[in-house]
Amino acid sequence: MKSQLFALSVLLLIVTSNQLSAVAQMQYQPPPEPLDQLLDAPATPNVSLSPDRQMIALLHRPGMPSIGDVSAPEKRLAGLRINSRIHGQSRASKYSKITLKSLESDDQCSVSGIPESGGIRNVAWAPGGAHLSFTVDMDDRVDLYVVEVASCIAKKLARIAVNDVVSGSIRWNPDSQSLLARSIPENHSPMPIEPLAPKGPVILENLGEEAAARTYQDLLTNPYDEELFAWFLQSQLLEITLDGLVNQLGKQGLALTPMPSPDGNYILVREILEPFSYLVPASRFSHRYTVYDSQGQFVREIAELPLAENVPVAFGSTIMGPRSMAWRADAPATLVWVEALDGGDGGIEAQWRDEILLLDAPFDSNPISLTKLQLRYSGVLWGTDSIALVMETWWSTRQTKTSLVNPSSPGEIVQVIFDRSTEDRYGNPGSFQRIRSDQGTLVLRMRENQLFLIGTGASEQGDRPFLKNYDITTGETTTLFQSESPHYERPVTFIDESNILTIQESVDSPPNYYVRNLDDRSLRAVTDFEHPYPELVKMVKEDLIYSRSDDVPLKSTLYLPPGYDVERDGPLPTLIWAYPREFKNAAYAGQRTGSPYRFKFMSYSGAIPYVTQGYAVLDATSMPVIGEGENEPNDTFRGQLVANAQAAINAGVERGVVDANRVAIGGHSYGAFMTANLLAHSDLFRAGIARSGAYNRTLTPFGFQREERLFWESPETYYSMSPFMHADKVNEPILLIHGEADNNSGTFPIQSQRFYGALKGLGKTARLVMLPNESHGYRARESVGHVLWETTRWLDTYVKNSDVPTRSEPELSPEM
Repeated sequence: MKSQLFALSVLLLIVTSNQLSAVAQMQYQPPPEPLDQLLDAPATPNVSLSPDRQMIALLHRPGMPSIGDVSAPEKRLAGLRINSRIHGQSRASKYSKITLKSLESDDQCSVSGIPESGGIRNVAWAPGGAHLSFTVDMDDRVDLYVVEVASCIAKKLARIAVNDVVSGSIRWNPDSQSLLARSIPENHSPMPIEPLAPKGPVILENLGEEAAARTYQDLLTNPYDEELFAWFLQSQLLEITLDGLVNQLGKQGLALTPMPSPDGNYILVREILEPFSYLVPASRFSHRYTVYDSQGQFVREIAELPLAENVPVAFGSTIMGPRSMAWRADAPATLVWVEALDGGDGGIEAQWRDEILLLDAPFDSNPISLTKLQLRYSGVLWGTDSIALVMETWWSTRQTKTSLVNPSSPGEIVQVIFDRSTEDRYGNPGSFQRIRSDQGTLVLRMRENQLFLIGTGASEQGDRPFLKNYDITTGETTTLFQSESPHYERPVTFIDESNILTIQESVDSPPNYYVRNLDDRSLRAVTDFEHPYPELVKMVKEDLIYSRSDDVPLKSTLYLPPGYDVERDGPLPTLIWAYPREFKNAAYAGQRTGSPYRFKFMSYSGAIPYVTQGYAVLDATSMPVIGEGENEPNDTFRGQLVANAQAAINAGVERGVVDANRVAIGGHSYGAFMTANLLAHSDLFRAGIARSGAYNRTLTPFGFQREERLFWESPETYYSMSPFMHADKVNEPILLIHGEADNNSGTFPIQSQRFYGALKGLGKTARLVMLPNESHGYRARESVGHVLWETTRWLDTYVKNSDVPTRSEPELSPEM
């Protein structure tokens, strides 16, 4: 049977380009009103709290870039997207301006001295809080700026060009008087010129060694790519004082990333090394960790790791050798890293998975073991000489643990604080809170034996964010604050012992920041962001709670048009938007998500905007796929999708707002994969909208999403779940949208192109829209507007104005 399925898979893959319709290009179309207004709705600024917790920096986000900006020159090398004009990241988020605002008063100022061209990135407070640094993307370089907080004036710091191709280009030194920067060398050669003809073929060879790799985009493909990659990453570390004095540190190297020790006496530098790879991205290239003193003099090489092409594909696998190397946050100069004890193979049984190692300055002794872990390391939070928290997790069992260790007495774990399932939202205790030390490092916020937790507060009534303290000696928690209806209020951080910074919103009020007093519960506003689309304030939002046929609880967020009246207007054409999620426990799959008190945020990238076009929208519709015990979720993937979708439609019909004969299904990425499957294996929908999806799982043979089995281990799973293999069963119109420059693992643009080719060849109703220069998510104003136009047109044609006869409920697949 497996060999037959494999042969059929290979046969079905042969869908040649001549099956695609003639290439046609149309101009970008604007969306209908009032969707066009969403494109210009103001974005809520991000907030950064100063180290002394007396001030916030409001980081204002610009409007959507133009297609011209998105189409700027870009090199795609080893998984990186590089703006070739400036040695920067081509698709990174940017800010347009910075406002400094006091938490104690209404005083605020807009930072002056920032160039109008380019964008603001890499914003960071100096540990002392008197200055704020950031980079600015100019036309031909990346400049470094510093704001003097007292004057609210920014100035360019020295005449240097920052190399910002990879993250980590700027770091403050602990004394707040200077910064470490990765720069383009002054003697940098011109960009290599691509040869007119290749010198020979590109050859890949494997001599019997297992070297499985998941699907990656933008990999190196030839020697010229290698040359370009090395040229863009060539860098020199600099120390730059606030007076603008520049000192070179160490030798030049590739993507030199500096990390100063908390005491400022040493610098840990990570450097990428050759050889490069055509199979894996730069994150798996060979790299070296070296320690220098504060003057840039070599101290010691700590580790050199080889190219990691052969990491096992089993979930939980990792590289061999030191990883996650950093400085211990609560010590002057102690290195900490992790090494695998199981060969890095998550697919084998092992008593110990990882070991955490420590090495004190001057780094000339053997490292000592802090502790060994039974699961895979996922982080450490440093507190004092006697208190640190270690996190570990394991995918296949969905287990996560947080344990107390004593750094002064390394060895066994002192006590396990939390041991729980990652799927259990109701049992999530929250995240331990940290505070900035005087050196700028993050350490646990403590009050005697008490730690502090902030969490989502998931419950059967919805999310109610909380702040709690946790007593290490007794294990007891005390609630200090919890959100109450009719608001959704989330603690952000402590300001002092009695006051916290929170962000509060309600159904009709956008998120704003407040100071909440823990003693008298008083609330003082810090910001006053306006409603981004007041004309839609009367849009209806409510939680729709229901169950599917096997009694698993489900939920959708229902949106109805402004002025809609169910008695007067009756059932509406409906769009369901969803994203499947896998579970190993049915009880956890049914836990409620979200809050009925959150703001009616209308992102142009989702389904909610179409409520303005006369549709009911079921957003964030539950699509759990459950496989308990020995069963895997994907063993019954199709049947569970149909059961979830049927339950959502039934709930909307019972509520009186959904016209069961006019329902569309849509989703992005794995939601697009879901959409195509539902159209192929049910008759519940009139049409589908599938954006940036993958439809043929044989093109991702070493696993996908949360599927651990390889194609050759379970070909029937890959075949059953691939809409491409069942394109003949797609009986409803489907709109496929994909970015031509998609960089997401597995969702190659060819996935949509080949699926459309199959649908066209089989005489189905389908439309393929390829968005120039767009990645997995769409950024350009023209692109986003056109997606809104395409989707509205598709829904109006095949859903709202559909005259197809009523369909009966489908029978659930036997696999359910």
